[in-house]
Formats: sequence, structure tokens, C-alpha cells
Amino acid sequence: MRQTILSVPTAGPGLYEFTDRVESFVDEAGLVAGLLTVFVRHTSCSLIIQENADADVKRDLETFFSRLVPLSDDPSMAWIVHRLEGPDDMPAHIKAALTQTSIGIPVMNGRLVLGTWQGVYLFEHRVRPHRREVVLHVA
Repeated sequence: MRQTILSVPTAGPGLYEFTDRVESFVDEAGLVAGLLTVFVRHTSCSLIIQENADADVKRDLETFFSRLVPLSDDPSMAWIVHRLEGPDDMPAHIKAALTQTSIGIPVMNGRLVLGTWQGVYLFEHRVRPHRREVVLHVA
């Protein structure tokens, strides 16, 4: 068993790939077979495994989520009550609830069992920059 906490800096909404850092952690852990748990310690961002070959995928996902859940100052979001932390906060919580804060990835022969085009991403939902903490745990 091994654990660490990664800091993932963000510059606003979008997908931030950190697959290489996760792969390095698994490699250093020396685990031949097991399970990696990736967990983000925040409620206004999330984690996803997504294609990492074509930047259009990232762009389309970001556009889809911004259209699905716009900022709370958009007239369609007039029903939102929680507004203390700005117009991006409650929509960020909704987007995080629609995705996930924890991902399990199998480890086989000392490597993550990801598909050819899959990468691990932090999905930032807030407008301002953040330093997000992501916990890695292999067992």
C-alpha cells in the first residue's frame, strides 16, 4: 500500500490531464497488481477518464457542461439559492455531482490498465485559478 497527495494547479474551467504523474506514482510504488484509487478533495471540481488524443474532445466536453449548467447569473439558473461564493460556485457543485470525485483504475503488470487513448483528468468547474489536491492510493 502507498499513498500521496498531488497538487494540480488550474487556471479556470477545463480539463487538466495528469496521467503522467499518476503513472509515475504507480511505477514508484512497485505494485505489480492491484487497484489505484484517485480521489479529489474538493466539491467544485471532479475527476474523469477521457480521451487524450484529440483536443476537440476536451473542447466539446467543456462546451457541453457549460451549456448544460451555465453560471447562476444566466436567466435559466434563476432558481439557484446558493450564491454566496459567486455565480460559478453552485453550478460547479452541480457539475461535480454529475461526474465523480473518485476513480478506481486497475494495475496489472505494474502499469495502469487504461485504454490506448484514455487519460486521467481533473475537471475544474470554477472560474478562478485553484490548486486542487488529488489523493492517490494503491493497494
